[in-house]
Amino acid sequence: MRMRRAGSAMAVSSEDSEYSGSVLRRRRADKPAEQNLPETHPRNEAPKPENKPETDHLQSGSYWLTRIVLLRSLSFIYFVAFAVAYNQNSALIGQRGLMPCREYLRSVKRYVGGKIGGAALAYTPSLLWFMDWEDMDANLNGIALAGLVLSGFVLLSGRANMVIMAALWILYHSVVSVGQLWYSFGWESQLLETGFLGIFLCPLWSLEQIPRRSPPSLISIWTFRWLIVRIMLGAGLIKIRGDRCWRDLTCMDYHYETQPVPNPISYYLHRSPWWFHRFETLSNHFVELIAPFFTFMGRRLCMTNGALQILFQVALIVSGNLSFLNWLTIVPSLACFDDSTLAFLFRSSGAARRTVLKIQREDAAQQTPPPTTGMLIRRVVNVALGILIAYLSVPVVINLLSPRQVMNTSFDPLRIVNTYGAFGSITKERTEVVFQGTLSPDHSAEGVVWEEYEFLCKPGAVDRRPCLISPYHYRLDWLMWFAAFQTYEQNEWVIQIAGRLLANDSTVLSLMGHNPFEGREKPRWIRGEHFRYKFTKPGSASAAKGNWWVRKRIGPYFPPVNLESLRTYFRSRNWPQPDSY
Repeated sequence: MRMRRAGSAMAVSSEDSEYSGSVLRRRRADKPAEQNLPETHPRNEAPKPENKPETDHLQSGSYWLTRIVLLRSLSFIYFVAFAVAYNQNSALIGQRGLMPCREYLRSVKRYVGGKIGGAALAYTPSLLWFMDWEDMDANLNGIALAGLVLSGFVLLSGRANMVIMAALWILYHSVVSVGQLWYSFGWESQLLETGFLGIFLCPLWSLEQIPRRSPPSLISIWTFRWLIVRIMLGAGLIKIRGDRCWRDLTCMDYHYETQPVPNPISYYLHRSPWWFHRFETLSNHFVELIAPFFTFMGRRLCMTNGALQILFQVALIVSGNLSFLNWLTIVPSLACFDDSTLAFLFRSSGAARRTVLKIQREDAAQQTPPPTTGMLIRRVVNVALGILIAYLSVPVVINLLSPRQVMNTSFDPLRIVNTYGAFGSITKERTEVVFQGTLSPDHSAEGVVWEEYEFLCKPGAVDRRPCLISPYHYRLDWLMWFAAFQTYEQNEWVIQIAGRLLANDSTVLSLMGHNPFEGREKPRWIRGEHFRYKFTKPGSASAAKGNWWVRKRIGPYFPPVNLESLRTYFRSRNWPQPDSY
């Protein structure tokens, strides 16, 4: 009985199974789109392959997005540089400036034989040769405004062509070439070299972000990498060959306090423990002397160098006001990264990223469009660029290898390839020149009250908090740092400033932060006092009073002068009389 029941049960089960299977097949036939039922495959029939969704991950080895990041970063530096020029050029090199560029151009013209030709342009490449010299302020402002507009467009849109980038390079070259002492810093040449390389990143005319027929050239990318290698090696070698404190690891004991324009963070970093300063110096040597060689050791190590250089520059930006130098040095470091690395900077649904992904898929499927005549010409131009940079690098490399290395020098008039370096020597104490004026007719009388002028950023009043302005730059403040450990005879422009302050000249006063005689009569006498400055110790009585600095008088920097005593001095140097402005 049990066997019959079991057999009948098996029969029923088999029938139910067949019935269920037939019903399931009918349901599938009637509702093929239904997804909630398990999928079965007939016996002896292989399952159909599933269509996997295409990934949106960018592959390594292309530089479309790298180009956009490089152009935007470079245009940001241009924008800052032209903003500085627009705000300060009139007072520094304008018609009433401390060193009028019109007089400089006239002296160059005389030097090259009295003609504006190839020799004049080679000596001083500037558009100002072809402008009306009677309104030099308008010329300088026009150049700066044009640079601001063009760089602002590239910065906001991420679009550029060779015409725009060449225009930016020519405009800034026109200013730097006549800037004289005020534009004698290494970062001016560095911006011109970086800007020149930026021209060849772009298509000739197209303003597309991703111009399909103008891919970024590997040669162009490598010129940027070669630039960051030279910048860092130049900076590292000049330190090792220069000040002994770089070799005994003590330079950072002084740097934060004595750098040209400290910021508030410099105050606290200066008080770091000794072992931290040794670590900083060792890290500096590694980043500048060892890491650059990673560039030539494959993709991953190249990216490691790029990351180290960017982190290093960010640390320098945080710790002081070094103009736009460190911001600018980040730009060629970005060339160490390809599209797959920089993709995080772009929205996954954005047009740029989707276009690059499409191009990579086409290339993988060997659907790259055939090269046009323009593309072939562009390849020739890229090869010519590589040959030019290699040729101009020869004296630069020789300089790097020389025990008499010179930093921040160019071997060609267009400053296409230059030598670089920074802080080869470190000043061990900070000195400052303070301008003081008095209304007293007799500067030597008893009880004379001397009132102090303040600069826009450099240390003056001991209770004034250090400024935070990077990447902006006050050119006069920076030059006053150099003047403080020299003499006024080596910096005659200091006396010109004194004369212009005696006349309450608005042009020079625009470069100052505080005029104690504003709204009052003109000062009768001006003198320069020399002080030694040190940061206060946190928690000290002086710091508790709100003072950032303590200072001690060294002596006079230049003696008291008045308008009458300066007339002969100004006349002997062909300067307009101070009160003639």
